[in-house]
Amino acid sequence: MDFAGMSAYGARMSDIHLPQCASLGIDFGTTNSVIVIATPEGGTRTLRVSFPEQEEGEACRTLLCLWQEESKGRLTLCDAIGEGAVDAYLDDPAESRLIMSMKSYLAQRSFRETRLFGKSFTLEMLIARFLACLMRGVGVDPAAVKATVGRPVHFVGDDNDLGEKRLRDSFVAAGFRDIGVALEPEAAGWRFAHRLDRPATILVGDFGGGTSDFSILRIDPDSGGRAQALGYSGVGIAGDQFDYRIISNVVAPHLGSDSTYTIMGGEPLPMPVEWYASLGRWHRLSLMRTPQTLRSMEDVVRTASEPDRLRALISIIEDQQGQALYRAVSAVKVALSRHERAMFRFSHKDIVIEQEITRKDFESWIAPDVACFDNAVQNALTQANLTEGDIDRVFLTGGTSFVPAVRAVFDQRFGQDRVDTGGEFVSVAEGLALMSRA
Repeated sequence: MDFAGMSAYGARMSDIHLPQCASLGIDFGTTNSVIVIATPEGGTRTLRVSFPEQEEGEACRTLLCLWQEESKGRLTLCDAIGEGAVDAYLDDPAESRLIMSMKSYLAQRSFRETRLFGKSFTLEMLIARFLACLMRGVGVDPAAVKATVGRPVHFVGDDNDLGEKRLRDSFVAAGFRDIGVALEPEAAGWRFAHRLDRPATILVGDFGGGTSDFSILRIDPDSGGRAQALGYSGVGIAGDQFDYRIISNVVAPHLGSDSTYTIMGGEPLPMPVEWYASLGRWHRLSLMRTPQTLRSMEDVVRTASEPDRLRALISIIEDQQGQALYRAVSAVKVALSRHERAMFRFSHKDIVIEQEITRKDFESWIAPDVACFDNAVQNALTQANLTEGDIDRVFLTGGTSFVPAVRAVFDQRFGQDRVDTGGEFVSVAEGLALMSRA
């Protein structure tokens, strides 16, 4: 499939003059994607995606919006990515499709294709469409560069080989010809190696949106940053899971999750769990906006113990307010990383949810997830046949590393003086660019 010229949101060509066979690092993430070029001087430079609707920054939200427009009597499929995808979706939720978390499905055999606007799209086609648009946003021809792409230690799903194959195939479909694939935490290790002045054994914690990976590497800075892998471990949870905890504990009760209903005057029954599981993964809300599901919810309203709360959930689904809800959740999560308490606020029509959340409460909700991180770190140490004392430095990357409870796992195990952060959103892509040039 040719993706050239299919974006309704034209890119402003960046002022970039790439040498032949330029080396790029591409961190295609569950939540955000970053592109970095290895410079001739031996450093790296982040390429900023430049669209009229895209806030210029280091990362582009991994979001794709598709819709149709009529042109010369024919329907043309149009697209937008990043913040532009959100804007396009909110302009006409009924006639557009917002696609996110594509990376989370790479290793899932159950996802083969989906139908959009009467046509079949494989996962590879959707990712390729996003990538082609992303490259237009930095003014780069994918066929003219050498790219190293990151992959997690363990994909979300059940088949790592399938995940990597689909990832490679997606980049090929987007027009890339020279592609390498490297483990994301190992790439971060390459980037962090530039801070070392002597050989060291390091642990890299790479927290994404859907996966978190932990790698133990032996790096000699005199070898050009090359890393010897000693141990790996990963879990299929990360920042998105923390969002789900806030939804489950703060938002869902206001929308009837703790309510009951009856059937023909029988004993009270709990609300269907799947409704609120979908609420916790906001992009699934669009799948609930079917006549059958909405009819079922209206039937339950008639005997619900708190009908107004369930009607509020129906309103959020019908009006496709998942993105607005997600933004409110993200905002309070960020605030709790900086303050001991923060106010969650969300409103839509006559729905108003305001609740103060303390960091202590938040940390109690995410405790099972933080324990998984701790166990994964121990698994990496065990695989490498090392103890905490054998680790010289710890480098953390990804937005979740800002969460105090997550940072505490590493401070307690290794001591604050050995734990370092920096470039949390670009370090993987920078390392991939350095690996691409090597």
